[in-house]
Amino acid sequence: MKRYFIKELYQWKAQKNRKPLILQGARQVGKTWLMLEFAKEAFKNHIYINFESNSQLKNLFVKDFDMQRIIFEIFLATGTRPDENTLLLLDEIQEAPRGVTALKYFHEQVPQQPVIAAGSLLGIAMHQNDSFPVGKVDFLTLYPLSFFEFIEAVGKSQFVEALSNKQWSAMEPFASQLEDLLRQYYYVGGMPEAVKCFADERDTQAVRNIQLNILDAYDRDFSKHAPLNEVPRLRMIWQSVNGQLSKENKKFIYGFLKEGARAKDFELALEWLHDAGLVYKVHRAKKGLIPLSAYQDFSAFKLFMLDVGLLGAMGNVPPQSIINGNAIFTDYKGAMTEQYVFQQLRLSRNNVIYYWSAENSRGEIDFLLQRDDKILPIEVKAEENLQSKSLRAFVEKNPELHGIRLSMSYYREQSWMTNYPLYAVNVVF
Repeated sequence: MKRYFIKELYQWKAQKNRKPLILQGARQVGKTWLMLEFAKEAFKNHIYINFESNSQLKNLFVKDFDMQRIIFEIFLATGTRPDENTLLLLDEIQEAPRGVTALKYFHEQVPQQPVIAAGSLLGIAMHQNDSFPVGKVDFLTLYPLSFFEFIEAVGKSQFVEALSNKQWSAMEPFASQLEDLLRQYYYVGGMPEAVKCFADERDTQAVRNIQLNILDAYDRDFSKHAPLNEVPRLRMIWQSVNGQLSKENKKFIYGFLKEGARAKDFELALEWLHDAGLVYKVHRAKKGLIPLSAYQDFSAFKLFMLDVGLLGAMGNVPPQSIINGNAIFTDYKGAMTEQYVFQQLRLSRNNVIYYWSAENSRGEIDFLLQRDDKILPIEVKAEENLQSKSLRAFVEKNPELHGIRLSMSYYREQSWMTNYPLYAVNVVF
């Protein structure tokens, strides 16, 4: 399976003053597979240690941070000596006491040693007992497969090439095929195991079983790793995402969880889910000016999940409603289409994502993107609906901006706005 993210790892390797790399990401997004694939491609040798399953080395860093001792013990346990040509992979590093802190000493004492550390709940561990190595590590975050990676996985890479070259007129005769692929992605999502199953077997029930198993694993993590008194709140937030996104006003409402619920009662639970990589906040911006962060409304946000396929599985959306018809673009358009677009926008570290809504009217811009020195107002339409009242009004008030509409219509450009088909999000941003 091809992962575009491997390019980021090659860029990390090429850095002159390379630091140990922390690879973040939710459980089962493919961190272990990607690390091993990169190690095989880019290094002469590699050593893989999983601190969750390797009891022999679990306490490797407890005694001290003497790197000569640590490297020698790794050599004794694995039969391979760490050196500058051997990539050291430290998986589930949060399970090793003082493991995160040890990365600082790899950087200071053996800077020539390439090290990648990863963990499913690494974000949680960073807020606990270990002293965090500020300035001594690099970070990258791995997400589920993009729509383009999904297209390649199911054997339609020619469409990726054509869309990447923005050959809009050439793609119009193939729009129905691309829409079918988009429907499939809405159902399957980007979790690697689900994508592989669909690519190999085209069995939608098998895909759904995988998705439900992943959701069950997340739920078990709540009970195992979260503070006991926060678990009920975690579940309430987690199970509400589908309903929150399905509302006409997609702003996260605490009262939707239970009557009388207040933000302060759920702040820790929400932060835990965010640190675990399971949910993402998109805050409201009061104005469409640079920098958007200066106009952030901390009290208003939308909440998205990590994967559109898991969103559908959580809502028990049947495959025939998505893959075999247009219901996905009507009944479920609010939740799944915005989740899909957000999921693609999030892939680029250059994108700073907000949304905008008027304080005293119903006008809303689904996403407000800051990219370098540009502000991009984005309206998302699940169908071929070409009415864009909110977007037009926003651009008229901010004439220096050019609007972007994502819909199921073909590419077209107007003086104030450009329409791109939803299946082209990966090349537009």
